[in-house]
Amino acid sequence: MKKFIFNYLCLLLLLSTTANAQDAKATKIIEEAIKAMGGKELLMSISTLYTKSSTTMEGHNVQWITKEMTPNKGSFIIEFEGRTIYKSFYDGQKGYELVDGKKQLADQSQFDDKQYRTSIFNEIDYLNPTFYKLEFVKEEMLDGKKCNKLQATLKNGKVTLLYYDTKSKFLVKSETVKNGGSETFSVTLFENYKKFGDLFYFSRMVFPSNEGKQVAEIEELYYNKGITQQDFE
Repeated sequence: MKKFIFNYLCLLLLLSTTANAQDAKATKIIEEAIKAMGGKELLMSISTLYTKSSTTMEGHNVQWITKEMTPNKGSFIIEFEGRTIYKSFYDGQKGYELVDGKKQLADQSQFDDKQYRTSIFNEIDYLNPTFYKLEFVKEEMLDGKKCNKLQATLKNGKVTLLYYDTKSKFLVKSETVKNGGSETFSVTLFENYKKFGDLFYFSRMVFPSNEGKQVAEIEELYYNKGITQQDFE
């Protein structure tokens, strides 16, 4: 369970240090993805985002609830039969967990990316050269789809490979291959993009692993309402 939680949190959750070093082709691909999602103006106008997903963990049906607030606040909750069995959150400076109903400091390495967030949507931050070095790698087929493969290197050393469908322009896969100097590997697939209000967003996430795969279906998504500062305290 902890592995799936960690991978999900890493989700919730990514050009060079000078403008001259930016990869023009990679930048254009990200800009096209932003346009496909609803446009830069829309994405930058979204200050809070709520999602509720259904999944199965250790044979039980559970719900994953995420709440995000700009620039970098976030919470992740697991509910089972209407009660919270796990919660972690980041208040803008530090990360916490609820253990037996009590708030305590969490492993801060899980929240290391947060200091490089200004937007709820990673695509906006990918275009920030003070945070990321963004590079085009190659075109690659993925489940019958031609994709543009990019590499996003965060200032803290985290390296993520991103696969954008050349037709829809949406992100369909991400691979974390390096995290803060320690070698790790996690994969997330993004499927079934739908329109939620004016936002186009994936409605299904798949987390493959050696033990099988975790599938989460988004049941509810809304933005710019229903979330307050108290959700991160």
